[in-house]
Amino acid sequence: ALAAAFGAGAALFGAAARRRGVRLPDGVPPWDVLLLGAATFKSSRLLTKDKVTSFVRAPFTRRTEELPAGEVMDEPRGSGLRRAVGDLVSCPFCVSVWTAGALTGGYVVAPRATRLVCAGLGAVTVADWLQYAWTLTEQEAEG
Repeated sequence: ALAAAFGAGAALFGAAARRRGVRLPDGVPPWDVLLLGAATFKSSRLLTKDKVTSFVRAPFTRRTEELPAGEVMDEPRGSGLRRAVGDLVSCPFCVSVWTAGALTGGYVVAPRATRLVCAGLGAVTVADWLQYAWTLTEQEAEG
């Protein structure tokens, strides 16, 4: 059901974009691919692992573990569609396909706005890595 929803959403988006006369870009510069990749990574982690977004997952998952850095481990619950959505929203690799699709669609219809959103998510990604680097440096210094 979720794969069908993804496919239908992509098809509807494509049809709407075509009707509006949106042209696909001739190419995607490597910098934009990196930016889209960082934004996809961060948005998928944010949706599937972050403690502050657990309310989005709560109807479909149950908490199994608290992880470092404000992340959590959730597992799907229920059956049928509820279980399928739980499987999706507890898996960053699975959600990344959906977020990449949304960001790519945004890149086609509103590239400047999408780059801005991606830059924000990319900045959070870099900040997260710097936090981890700082923590490791502190631990090494303290022995």
